[in-house]
Amino acid sequence: MIMDTPGWITERILLLGRRESCVYLIKGNDEYALIGGGTAYIIPDILDQLKRFDVPEDQIGRMIILHAHFDHCGIIPFFKKRWPWAVIAASVRAQVLLSTPKVVQSIAKLNQFMISSSGRDDVARNLGIEFLGITTEQVLKDGDTLMCGGMRLEVIDVPGHSSCSLAVYMPEKKALFASDAGGIPFGDNVFTAANSNFDQYMISLDKMSGYDVDIHLAEHYGARTGTDGREFLQKAKASAIKTRKILEDSYARTRDIAQSTEEITKILMVDSPVDFFPMEVVALVVGQMLAYIAKQKLGPNQS
Repeated sequence: MIMDTPGWITERILLLGRRESCVYLIKGNDEYALIGGGTAYIIPDILDQLKRFDVPEDQIGRMIILHAHFDHCGIIPFFKKRWPWAVIAASVRAQVLLSTPKVVQSIAKLNQFMISSSGRDDVARNLGIEFLGITTEQVLKDGDTLMCGGMRLEVIDVPGHSSCSLAVYMPEKKALFASDAGGIPFGDNVFTAANSNFDQYMISLDKMSGYDVDIHLAEHYGARTGTDGREFLQKAKASAIKTRKILEDSYARTRDIAQSTEEITKILMVDSPVDFFPMEVVALVVGQMLAYIAKQKLGPNQS
């Protein structure tokens, strides 16, 4: 089953935000944890949803950033101001990136662009939404265990989509919070998002596949439960293998990253969901994957 609208996935997991940019709230016995950082323009939605689902905000004790891309940490500064007691946790690589001025400026610019594109400039101004950087207060690494009101959360290092990617596994619900490290739901398929390192991306998919998963939780287009949840990572691996061949074949023929990026992006956009990323974003991801393929597998000659 696909669950992509705000609401309870289980009695312990609440989906918040919007279909295209979502985060999750873990409900422990006496504490909550936010997983994922979303995009800044969904903040008004989350504020409304916290009221609608009667979430006691003073019990939200931790915010876990699974990677430091702009659309996965945009809400964190606002909610840190609102919940100063909540500990911000991320990988050591994310900690470095989120304290780098050039990265912070880029994240702020892109989140402001999304606010403006969604027509929420006035709302953001009234709420005081702005991205001024994030201070990571707890560094997470592979094998770490967190407790949230009696709920066990296991940290998994899963680079490949980004160098700073983590996943979180919740054994009690056989739930995997994979963010983009598990691929991005793409209609009935999975969009391969090996932005940083294709080989590491494949290794991370294999690593996550070793967990007993009934619920797969992405940060774009919601959660998959039942058969859809159990089969998601296998579909992601099949998609990655297919995508890599398309990339390699195209570059072997063109020997030109820009040309291959253009033709592959057009092919992918034909079958993309209506509210999928704009062509410019898809082209950026495809270009990053092609650059890795060109460098690692097919030699240094590239345009």
